[in-house]
Amino acid sequence: MNPSYKDYMLKSTDHPRETVEWCIHYSFNSQDTTNPRVFLIGDSICNGYAGPSVEKIEKFCNLTYWASSKCVTDTFYLRELDFYLDYFPYDVICFNNGLHSIYSNREEWTEAYRMAVDFIMAKVPNAKLYLTLCTPLKDPKLTAVSAEMNEIIKATATERGLDIIDMFTPMDVLDREKYWTDCYHFNAEAKAIQSDIIADAVKKALNNKSANISHAESETGPDGAIK
Repeated sequence: MNPSYKDYMLKSTDHPRETVEWCIHYSFNSQDTTNPRVFLIGDSICNGYAGPSVEKIEKFCNLTYWASSKCVTDTFYLRELDFYLDYFPYDVICFNNGLHSIYSNREEWTEAYRMAVDFIMAKVPNAKLYLTLCTPLKDPKLTAVSAEMNEIIKATATERGLDIIDMFTPMDVLDREKYWTDCYHFNAEAKAIQSDIIADAVKKALNNKSANISHAESETGPDGAIK
């Protein structure tokens, strides 16, 4: 039976929406529904490493990603996630939600995060699900908050028998002045490191089996031809 996202929502939330809410969704090789596909779920950090990840995993699987500003406590979060989970059959899912939740009520976020994980597991039970840790920030105080949230993510992974993708530790040792473009975001070199981490996890989940996928281009993308 197809689970309803409504059964995994908070009964109430104090979370205020941001002044600007946004989401970005790309599906590469969208006509291919037979080869393996990975689904990256996250925020602007995900949007940053998704592009470089395509070339690194294209011999193994296709890539879909949904990046959103919404905190998991938002009443529309699971409604939107449900839509994208229905888009394709997924073999690997990498789930992250955190940086837009730094100022959220921590108890609410913890409950909503865990229910979101449970929803994904119920909705796509045959997919390999990774919980992706939040990245550190340029501000040490905010980095500490990110680290605290990551402990909740790690505990959730342990409770549910899931693996994590550690995006925190490799980034935290980097030079803030060299690799960060602002408090939250990274330059191309750091994004390449993050995409390597994603590619390694995807390849491991697929047992390094090459699918020999031929990636098609599009002339109608928002930025012109997508290669």
